[in-house]
Amino acid sequence: MKLIAKLMGAAAVLAVSMNAAMSARTDLVVGVVLEPPHLDPTAGAAAAIDEIVYANLFEGLTRIGPNGEVQPALAANWTVSGDGKSYTFKLRENVKFHDGTQLDAEDVKFSLERAMAESSTNAQKGLFEAIQSIETIDPATVTVNLKHPQGSFLYNMGWGDAVIVAPESAETNKEKPIGTGPFKFGNWAKGSSVTLTRFDDYWGDDVALEEVEFRFIPDAAAAVPALLSGDVHAFPNAQVGDALGQIQADPRFEVVIGATEGETILAMNNGKEPFSNLKVRQAISHALNRDEIILGASSGNGVPIGSHFSPANDAFVDLTDLYPHDTEKAKELLAEAGYEDGFKATLKLPPPAYARQGGEIIASQLREIGIDLEIIPVEWAQWLEQVFTNKDYDLTIVSHTEPNDINIYARDDYYFAYDNEAFDAVIEELDQTADPEKRKELYAQAQRIIADDAVNGFLFQLPKTGVWDAKLNGMWENQPIQANDVTGVSWED
Repeated sequence: MKLIAKLMGAAAVLAVSMNAAMSARTDLVVGVVLEPPHLDPTAGAAAAIDEIVYANLFEGLTRIGPNGEVQPALAANWTVSGDGKSYTFKLRENVKFHDGTQLDAEDVKFSLERAMAESSTNAQKGLFEAIQSIETIDPATVTVNLKHPQGSFLYNMGWGDAVIVAPESAETNKEKPIGTGPFKFGNWAKGSSVTLTRFDDYWGDDVALEEVEFRFIPDAAAAVPALLSGDVHAFPNAQVGDALGQIQADPRFEVVIGATEGETILAMNNGKEPFSNLKVRQAISHALNRDEIILGASSGNGVPIGSHFSPANDAFVDLTDLYPHDTEKAKELLAEAGYEDGFKATLKLPPPAYARQGGEIIASQLREIGIDLEIIPVEWAQWLEQVFTNKDYDLTIVSHTEPNDINIYARDDYYFAYDNEAFDAVIEELDQTADPEKRKELYAQAQRIIADDAVNGFLFQLPKTGVWDAKLNGMWENQPIQANDVTGVSWED
């Protein structure tokens, strides 16, 4: 009997051990292409910031869901005044920042006024231009008064640039971010990865993962072996090149081709010759063969665009036929512009594969019409400084992943250096219009103006090539906002 008891006891211990071993894992390694310059989404334009911290670490009054819908976040609900100019937000109860301080209406007021301030370094100050004032009614209630009704206001408050921060930690969020999300900052191994850990005092539903590491893997040469070996569990935007077919055939992985908000463009510096000349820009647009570019830069998965607008949006207008690929027409336009013998220019390319690979193809295409490009590879920090901030460039290739961002063409000091009063007037009217059908009409007008002006070479909508372990649940199929939201991700048991 003693022997039987011992055997039963041993079996029970073995069963417990096996159940523990078979329980769902709680760690996740996510591969991302670019290392962010810092970790404060309210103080920088780099999408790489939001791709780590949006919804995971920082939250706003609202948030953008996986299908692009506006959802409640730190605001449990809200009411809108009859004239559409005042939004009163009721904040959720018992929300804590990661340092233990309590969220209240004063933090909301501070965050919005900080973003609006003349000295603000927020990359999307236009999101807050309609705000007249912010009133704290009580610790859990805040009213935002607008200068005029704004149909996109709740959507704007869901951007990463509009997350709520605390005055006690706002100035140190670049290196040690403190938010209200279900994950808190763990570690930043510069040049390698950022690690987030579960925040146990989170106000909302518990997340399944205890630790998430965002590992920086800029190219296919490193991404493919990391994936195949299991060192990385998921690539929300996989850069795996020709290996995609091999991975799709491997039952260990799930491959999902979704959509992003990333308008991929050949940006032109409209503020300097010869790109200030409309006919030169039109010639370049005619010289571009989108089919070749899409095949080489996005494995054929990009969707062609003819203006700065996502094909997934119901206000999209297909303008891809405005400047069809026509080398002879391009040469004629160059000659009319006074550049019959062509000219030389530079093409600055940031690290993503779509830029580096697409740049080689575009340089070859423009060479056919006499434009000789010097390709200059730059790191992301260099691109932000030289191109985005200082406008020190001729041509560049980049994906603009902010949602519904056609309004950037109305900004006075934006790096395109584009200026069109008619376009500015459309955007101003759009900002003050709430009626969905009227907004759709205005979006169409805006698309046509910048397409007619050939402001940039409009190439394709960046596809979201998601590759992850087949046992993972909750990864986003599409990317309606520049984020890798892992708050709903879990492993199968």
